Amino acid sequence: MSERAAPFYCPYCGDEDLRPNEQGHGAWECAACNRGFQLKFLGLLARGLRERGSGDGGKDTI
Repeated sequence: MSERAAPFYCPYCGDEDLRPNEQGHGAWECAACNRGFQLKFLGLLARGLRERGSGDGGKDTI
């Protein structure tokens, strides 16, 4: 099993000083702004991916 990706910066202050939190999987804390947050993958979107150049002028319209 591969490891999960870690966030690169705090979603509140933008600082990079993040550490895993004891609350559980996906929980992080920011030492700069003293906030805790949790990341969660919700799933794949129903519309999926669209190919470029499929008759729409090469534009992705999502």
